[in-house]
Amino acid sequence: MEPTQKTSAEDFKISGNWSAQSKQLKEKYPQLTDADLKFEVGKEEELLTRLQTRLHKNRGEVIAAIGHTRLQKV
Repeated sequence: MEPTQKTSAEDFKISGNWSAQSKQLKEKYPQLTDADLKFEVGKEEELLTRLQTRLHKNRGEVIAAIGHTRLQKV
């Protein structure tokens, strides 16, 4: 029997200051709108789906882009 492994995409949660992170994402990806970046607690999946569609990127790429904003000082 193989152990079940969860990917970082399945475990994805928004952490830190989403307002600051979303501003950085908007600067990096000007095609993003406020509606694209709207986040509600517990609806991370919806946010990821919107960003994937808008940016034409896969889940991993979107999660990496969001994670990268957490590493930068605002």
